[in-house]
Amino acid sequence: MQAVILAGGLATRLGERARERPKALLPIAGKPFLAWQMQALARSGFSEVVLCIAHLGAQIREFLGDGAAFGVTVAYSEDGPERLGTGGALRRALPLLAASFLVTYGDSYLPFDYAAPLRDLEAHPEALGTMSVFENAGAWDSSNTEIRDETVVRYEKGSTDAALRFIDYGALALRRSVLAERPADVRFGLDQVQAELARAGKLRAYTASERFYEIGSELGIRELEAKLASGSVC
Repeated sequence: MQAVILAGGLATRLGERARERPKALLPIAGKPFLAWQMQALARSGFSEVVLCIAHLGAQIREFLGDGAAFGVTVAYSEDGPERLGTGGALRRALPLLAASFLVTYGDSYLPFDYAAPLRDLEAHPEALGTMSVFENAGAWDSSNTEIRDETVVRYEKGSTDAALRFIDYGALALRRSVLAERPADVRFGLDQVQAELARAGKLRAYTASERFYEIGSELGIRELEAKLASGSVC
């Protein structure tokens, strides 16, 4: 199985903490965040990881190398001189992508089986993606997703609609063909892809049972460190 990590963000909300190192390498509970993430992916059975990098990406290359220290094979794709957005970065990585793969974010820690959305997609050849979701009801961030009969029927990033009870959990199983249809080196967001697949009825939903964690803010870092310190990790 193959996982892709989008790790090219600027981490502007973290100020000095992330000025000279990429967000994915911030020290969290005693080691770089990316180490926690790689261990979680390896536990879920992933053997290949593609890193989409940009800002301070050379540090990520130096830290991970070929991935052998984590029991995986690592490849890298760089944005280049123009920032391409989350979707554009994935499209640029197209030559490295498997026929179906899991994509997640370099600032998200998800206490669940990362392979579950990918298994769901493989079991449903009529779908083009399976998005992990959480019944958030506005608790941890603004909910943005409506599901019906295990299908995402509406996805609106940044929505303020209180009727939406689910949120994008941060791990999406996707078919390579979805990206192959798009032009290269054009900036677009992964959220656009998800919204389009939802409107087409081609995006399944896999519901996670435990809240997500992120390191994009000081509060998020404190919450994740408390979670990891408790020892209750998947």
